[in-house]
Amino acid sequence: MKAALIKGPRNISYDTVDDPTIQDNRDVILKVTATAICGSDLHLYSGGIPQVRPMVMGHEFMGIVEEVGKGVNNLKRGDRVVVPFPVACGHCFFCQHDVPGNCENSNPEHYGPEGGLVTEKGGGLFGYSDLYGGYDGGQAQYVRVPYADYGPRIVPENLTDEQVLFLTDIFPTGYTGVDWGELQPGQTVAIFGAGPVGIMAAKSAILRDAGKVIIVDTLQYRLDKAAQLTGCHTILWEDGAKDVVAQIRDLTEGRGADLCIEAVGFEPSRNILEKAKAVINFEAGSVKVLEACMSAVRRSGYVSVLGVYPTTYDNFPIGQFFDKGIILRGGQAPAHKYIDMLMGYVAEGKVKLDDIITHRLPLSEIEHGYEIFNKKEDDCVKVVLDPWK
Repeated sequence: MKAALIKGPRNISYDTVDDPTIQDNRDVILKVTATAICGSDLHLYSGGIPQVRPMVMGHEFMGIVEEVGKGVNNLKRGDRVVVPFPVACGHCFFCQHDVPGNCENSNPEHYGPEGGLVTEKGGGLFGYSDLYGGYDGGQAQYVRVPYADYGPRIVPENLTDEQVLFLTDIFPTGYTGVDWGELQPGQTVAIFGAGPVGIMAAKSAILRDAGKVIIVDTLQYRLDKAAQLTGCHTILWEDGAKDVVAQIRDLTEGRGADLCIEAVGFEPSRNILEKAKAVINFEAGSVKVLEACMSAVRRSGYVSVLGVYPTTYDNFPIGQFFDKGIILRGGQAPAHKYIDMLMGYVAEGKVKLDDIITHRLPLSEIEHGYEIFNKKEDDCVKVVLDPWK
């Protein structure tokens, strides 16, 4: 089959690889009909998350069931399904407590309670390095889906692939940030990052009757897209975090936002001094956006961290965290927990997801897709790929 293969930092190609096969009774083989490039994919693409051996990329995918393992009774050949991005067994302690990203069984070689830099990681993830299970992803013509009696959801016939594709990750992730923040009707949410996850967080806040939605980004075209799709208030980050925080406080009677959502992660735009600091402190990237969230949130407010942070960081503002009484939560989104409810919102027309798509490409143009998405060229916000072109 054809697939997008990562071979090293900024080295991704359209290659021929072996077809996946059933390896366990709970597996299905999916013929992928739509897949997408996610911001998290860029962590492997940049080398920020290490991956030595070649791997098929992608954790946002859906398709048609082609083969079914003997232990899967809820799916049959020909079913069209969408697949949550965590690989989760459905039976362990953490799956039973609605945190499938911590599944005890899906990452046997690298799992553990510590959450270290390269040891004792969380549960498995599709196409996201050997550290997270080594599962080939769905930027391919076919993909093996483990624990298929727990993860995949059958898609209603009246919904198109593009209408539901983002139920795999970015919509549940955006909604998670809002739900973790216990957002109440009329409250203010400030979202840092106007990429796909940030926009989905804004759509989720609107579903929860937020009073004011603010989105911050360093690129005007992304802010324009976010405003067009959600009607949010936008702030351009150009003069540093202090100016952004001041603007948010001006919009909230001096208190700060009730909830701040970090939707950027450890690889934000950085200047030379910030890059030098990271080298000196043996840090990957920067926590500058998270620090801005902690300043912009009101006292006793919530900060939801949706962006990935893989390592430790110097001078983390724990004093500010304590003094302000901030409620901080982060981690992999529990997509399985929310996917059924969110699919209902899509089916009822309460939310539209496919309006963030700016580029539709054949999988054969995977290198170009990653380049424009990574460099934010051609006003790129979201790339959807057709594996059969």
